[in-house]
Amino acid sequence: TGRFVEVSAGLGLSFDDDSFDTTGEGFYAQGEYVLALSRWFGIRPYAGVLLTWDTATLDALGIPEYKATTRAFLLGGKVRIAAPIPWVAPYLETGIGLSFGSLETLTPTIDTTKNGVIPHIPLSLGLAIGRKHRFELGYVYYFHPGADQISGAAAIGFSFPLK
Repeated sequence: TGRFVEVSAGLGLSFDDDSFDTTGEGFYAQGEYVLALSRWFGIRPYAGVLLTWDTATLDALGIPEYKATTRAFLLGGKVRIAAPIPWVAPYLETGIGLSFGSLETLTPTIDTTKNGVIPHIPLSLGLAIGRKHRFELGYVYYFHPGADQISGAAAIGFSFPLK
C-alpha cells in the first residue's frame, strides 16, 4: 500500500489486428503514479511514449507489403489487480487512455492511417518481483480499435516509494 512512481522501458511492438504477420519494432517508455489502495488493488494514471518502425519485407518496387507502425504519446489511467503473493506477484491491469500521434496499418485487407488523438484500451499482464514487489516484468498492450492495430511492449520496470 502507499504511493509510488513507477518507470518502465522495453521493446516496443505494433501488430495489425488481423491475422497477418505484420510487426513493427522500436522503443517503449512509461511513467506511472501509483496509488496502491491494498496489496492486491491499485489505481495507476500513466504517461508514456511508444515508437515503432516497420520491419516488413519490401516488394519488387521497394514498397512494404505489410506495415504496422506507431509513433505516439500515451496518456490514461489503469487499475491493477494483483495476487498478494510474497516475492512474485502476478498482476492484470486494464483501463482507458488516449494516444497522441500517428498509427499506420497496412495489410492486404487493411489500409489505415490515423493521426491526432486516438483512443486506446490498455491491458497488461506481468509479475511484480522482490520482497516489496519493486521490480516488474510484463507485457503491455494498447488496443486501438479505430486504427486496426494493437501496440505494446515487453518491458521491465522499477517503482520508487513516495513518502
